[in-house]
Amino acid sequence: MFTLLKTDNKARRGSFETVHGTFQTPCFMNVGTAAAIKGGISSVDLRELKTQVELCNTYHLHLRPGDHVVKQMGGLHKFMNWDKPILTDSGGFQVFSLAQLRKIKEEGVYFASHIDGHRIFMGPEESMQIQSNLGSTIAMAFDECIENPSPYKYVAASIERTTRWLIRCKEEMERLNSLPDTINRHQLLFGINQGSTFDDLRIKHMEDIAALDLDGYAIGGLAVGEATEEMYRIIDVVEPYMPVHKPRYLMGVGTPSNIIEAVARGVDMFDCVMPSRNARHATVFTWSGIMHLNNKCYETDPRPVDEQCDCPTCRNFSRAYIRHLFKANEQLAGRLAVQHNLYFYNTLTEKIREAIDKDRFEQFRGKYSQLLATRI
Repeated sequence: MFTLLKTDNKARRGSFETVHGTFQTPCFMNVGTAAAIKGGISSVDLRELKTQVELCNTYHLHLRPGDHVVKQMGGLHKFMNWDKPILTDSGGFQVFSLAQLRKIKEEGVYFASHIDGHRIFMGPEESMQIQSNLGSTIAMAFDECIENPSPYKYVAASIERTTRWLIRCKEEMERLNSLPDTINRHQLLFGINQGSTFDDLRIKHMEDIAALDLDGYAIGGLAVGEATEEMYRIIDVVEPYMPVHKPRYLMGVGTPSNIIEAVARGVDMFDCVMPSRNARHATVFTWSGIMHLNNKCYETDPRPVDEQCDCPTCRNFSRAYIRHLFKANEQLAGRLAVQHNLYFYNTLTEKIREAIDKDRFEQFRGKYSQLLATRI
């Protein structure tokens, strides 16, 4: 399934063949939480924006419209008219970040819906069942998302439980994939490394879950408030213990600079709400740095958002027009900005792949890692 094609120092160039098509790594996955990108972007738009993989959320789709509804509609791919790979996260992060009241037990987590407060239970089997009903290409294992910082003793107990949950996830997925009415009987499973910011616990947990020979491995519990350098340090600690010939996914990351730096440390896959969320507030990413389109200086600027970009927004509209749309609170403003940012992120990983192919990744990193973090 995953083929490591080339390396440039620790930077990796790969190809991942799935039942819903092959995608190239490093890869950015566009976040469509409720089976839609916020900002009025449809699955049809995503094809023009170079999207390889869509990410959808188990927790949100379980609540609305309900995973059984999605299954009845033929699964997520048919429901949202997307024929390329879809990754669904397990719902674990949302359980721990959105639920006001929750109780963790060995069997799973009892919590209240953030929508109407009704009581819900989710454990490894339930998460796998929901993701099987959704029919995603890649399902993420159900884990406990640990806050940073957390007490060492608590983290040690938590990762042991997460490993036990992972074993249950694997067994339940194998059972579900054997059923005749399962939408995607080739659904893949990724495990998630946890351990807060404790090196020894991160390493131990990675060793434990690597022994289960899963389809891929993620680093979770980062980009949740710790310093950027601390995040990079944890990646450096964990990476040597990650299986070489399995894809590596850094969850919830991040800025263009974060992606470049994580690729330099051996990561293959990324997701983040940042490009769409920032775009809806008039902040866009360009090859010269970060731009805020509400600024007065763009009021009569006839240039595209980024003169080096050929996205649908930059091909057709000026900075002045988009600034006007934001000032007038027109919904089109967010749509045009989101289109640009998603295209930018997908082009960024495309250029990273090209740089690795040509043994020029370090030059690319040296030119763009800091530049793309600069505010214009």
